[in-house]
Amino acid sequence: MGVEGTLEYLSDLFARKPKKKKQLKTVALKVRMCCEGCVRQVKNVLSSMKGVITTDVDLKQQKATVTGYVEPKKVLERVRTTKKMADFWPYVPYTMVAHPYIAQAYDKKAPAGHVKYVDMSTATITESIMDDQYTTMFSDDNPNACSIM
Repeated sequence: MGVEGTLEYLSDLFARKPKKKKQLKTVALKVRMCCEGCVRQVKNVLSSMKGVITTDVDLKQQKATVTGYVEPKKVLERVRTTKKMADFWPYVPYTMVAHPYIAQAYDKKAPAGHVKYVDMSTATITESIMDDQYTTMFSDDNPNACSIM
């Protein structure tokens, strides 16, 4: 290793590495709120966070949306300091899900046009006995099938 190699090694060793910049993210949370006071409290807590650009709190949908250079887990922890039940927004538009009517995706509390996000690798799609009965009812192989067809 020559003088140039040694100098290059030492300069790399002591060089300051640039910090990674946080990416602009949008974090959606489901927060249980009952009144305008709760909305104001959640909005104040979120807007006081470092790196937050915009906050939007919707009482009807029980949804809080934060846009900024923030980490989702820190946003969730910050909302939970208000003693409100909070979790990440579990709903997606039903057009984004392959099987929106499976039991795990359906939720009565979901906003209109939304279902719960379900990972299809863990979802179980079961066929019932009734489905099998309907398919054999109109089968050509079944001699007792409907004669209208």
